[in-house]
Amino acid sequence: QLQLVESGGGLVQPGGSLRLSCAGSGFTFDYYSIGWFRQAPGKEREGVSCISGSGNIIYYADSVKGRFTISRDNAKNIVYLQMNSLKPEDTAVYYCAADEDPSLRCNVPYDYWGQGTQVTVSS
Repeated sequence: QLQLVESGGGLVQPGGSLRLSCAGSGFTFDYYSIGWFRQAPGKEREGVSCISGSGNIIYYADSVKGRFTISRDNAKNIVYLQMNSLKPEDTAVYYCAADEDPSLRCNVPYDYWGQGTQVTVSS
């Protein structure tokens, strides 16, 4: 059974950092693109950053470019999202998702989803 489990969320002050992890199991990890998505209250879920199966192609939303870094360790079946210079508007539930990977996309209709982890940025 394909599973994705997010961890690393929490409360952080503006300007701080968090590292999110997405651990996959039950599938051939490097065959899938992995994306990070977020949903704030009252807003649509949006793509934050996505990475191809090999790690060679990466996408960042304009709102996080230069602040967030996505990476993957296929030997450990983990994708990371390093979030620096956090802003209150980054507050959301963050989800990781897996997509069959003929090419990279970073849209909401990914195939498989984790349960999410809360990130709150507040003074």
